[in-house]
Amino acid sequence: MEGESTHWKSYTCSSLIGNELSKSRSITEDSDSRDDSTLVSLDAILPDDLLEKVLSFLPIVSIIRSASVSKRWYQAVHSGRCSTLFTQKPWYFMFTFSDDRVAGGYAYDPSLRKWYNFDFPCIERSSWSSSSSCGLVCTMDGENRSRIFVCNPITKSQKRLQDAPGGEFPDYSALAMTVDRKSQRYKVAVVKCKEDPQDYYHWDFSIHIYESEKITWVTPHREVLMGWRGGHECVICDGILYFLIYSSGVRRNTEPRHCLVMYDLSMRSFDSSLLYMALPVPCSLTCARLMNLKDKLVMVGGIGKHDRPGIIKGIGIWELHNKEWREVARMPHKFFQGFGEFDDVFASSGSDDLIYIQSYGSPALLIFDMSLKLWKWSAKPPLTKRFPLQLFTGFYFEPRLEISP
Repeated sequence: MEGESTHWKSYTCSSLIGNELSKSRSITEDSDSRDDSTLVSLDAILPDDLLEKVLSFLPIVSIIRSASVSKRWYQAVHSGRCSTLFTQKPWYFMFTFSDDRVAGGYAYDPSLRKWYNFDFPCIERSSWSSSSSCGLVCTMDGENRSRIFVCNPITKSQKRLQDAPGGEFPDYSALAMTVDRKSQRYKVAVVKCKEDPQDYYHWDFSIHIYESEKITWVTPHREVLMGWRGGHECVICDGILYFLIYSSGVRRNTEPRHCLVMYDLSMRSFDSSLLYMALPVPCSLTCARLMNLKDKLVMVGGIGKHDRPGIIKGIGIWELHNKEWREVARMPHKFFQGFGEFDDVFASSGSDDLIYIQSYGSPALLIFDMSLKLWKWSAKPPLTKRFPLQLFTGFYFEPRLEISP
């Protein structure tokens, strides 16, 4: 496969901190002519703030490794002030599962093109939803949609939020989070949708917002959707909550199959129907994924065949400009074929300039660089398909040390 690495090396991030990987060395001038009493330790003369500054120029993996040099370096790394100045591209966490139980996971670093054996906190089963922003990852229990956690996957710090309102068992739910990089405060949005048991044409739809500063949930919007239902896809971009709704297939509203709806998070309430501002997707899609790339809303979608809209024939990328979709790229056929058996749904997420795309039926990981308009495979993943029905999935996160939930 193009761009594959024939060898990969894995690390367990937690073990990097606990195990001694290197020893501190002394710095001397003309060491041949001086005895040991004249040696000056760098660790002894470097002030704490300068040590943290030096460490901040390293890649995140090198910073984690440096924590094992000495107790002082460990404290510097975990002080909360040792944020890396190295440009950290978003990592991708890939895992496989069977019988609805997570079997193993690996994180991919696109800067160093390396996979790391990675123990991700706050994910107990494969059905859990996730959303990521600025070093934090929010996860929602797939069986109890009110049970939500926020964690930093690098430091393993985690927090369970108050149970989200709207019921534990909606028919459909979507999760999104956003973090303010300066204040490190965050918001979590949960969209829930449940069919009216008396009328399958009506769907009870609600939006629930959690603010870390207030430590509480609010429900700023509820309405009944007629002929449309919610889904599992939403994202927060530049203060706006975007989510996809889907035709319920009744009363001839089967086209378009998907529509984009938006809600301004700065509003305390919204009395009108959100359907008034719904935007149709650019073409017939079998699957659509939303993501925030530098405060721009981007959608990755599986393009359906005209005569058989449920069958995927390719994958496209679109960006929203003033309520108008603009096509950015389409996956070249050679990459589309490179996945082998490609399902009509797939995993896709991204941040900064990178978009990750992964078939559920294969561990192959494809990356699209928005700035360079370049497609490339990741280094060869360490996961392999061991049985025909084995499934794979994943999502992105930013590796950061200084932020905590």
